[in-house]
Amino acid sequence: MTTTCFSRPAFKSRVVPVIVLKDAAHAVPLAHALLEGGIDVMEITLRSGVALQAIEAVARAVPQMHLGAGTVTRAAEVPQVVSAGAAFALSPGCTAALVEAVRKANLPFVPGVMTPSEVMQARDHGFTLMKLFPAAQAGGIAMLKALGAPLPDVRFCPTGGVSTENLRAMLTLPNVAMAGGSWLTPSDALRDGDWKRITQLAREATALAAGV
Repeated sequence: MTTTCFSRPAFKSRVVPVIVLKDAAHAVPLAHALLEGGIDVMEITLRSGVALQAIEAVARAVPQMHLGAGTVTRAAEVPQVVSAGAAFALSPGCTAALVEAVRKANLPFVPGVMTPSEVMQARDHGFTLMKLFPAAQAGGIAMLKALGAPLPDVRFCPTGGVSTENLRAMLTLPNVAMAGGSWLTPSDALRDGDWKRITQLAREATALAAGV
């Protein structure tokens, strides 16, 4: 089947680590730690100067990892993340220029939305999987439930304020495909190279998701 910007990324995990790396050398051991914990997806955000280098390293060394580029906010970044090896992209928002860029690149894309109008606009473009961001500020579980009634054909990846405390409750909602969060890759664990801790956090999240 031909991949398009509307294709759902192929990962199986229902938990998506949202990652900010300060050292590209951490990317590959982090990928292995997450895989060992049962998570087959990474969202490496473009919030640091080493992001593209990190994406390239994981794409080359850990091909079994489903690699997403996060915080893609400009059309010019789309060919950059494709060249680095990202298999899909996510954004905190959605603009016409971004949609055109991912369509041209045939790059699976998860646009960010926060309001019903934004959901409808993204759906008009052709997207049915969207990132609710920032999820907590948008209303969290209550907002997801409210969106489900008038917009039942849309599924979400809530990100922003997701944690072990509310993960299960979010994943039980019929319009939540997966949830993303930064708690899986704490900055101090990355700094210290504490891959065992990250694997344990991944296992705990995977177990919570499996119980839904």
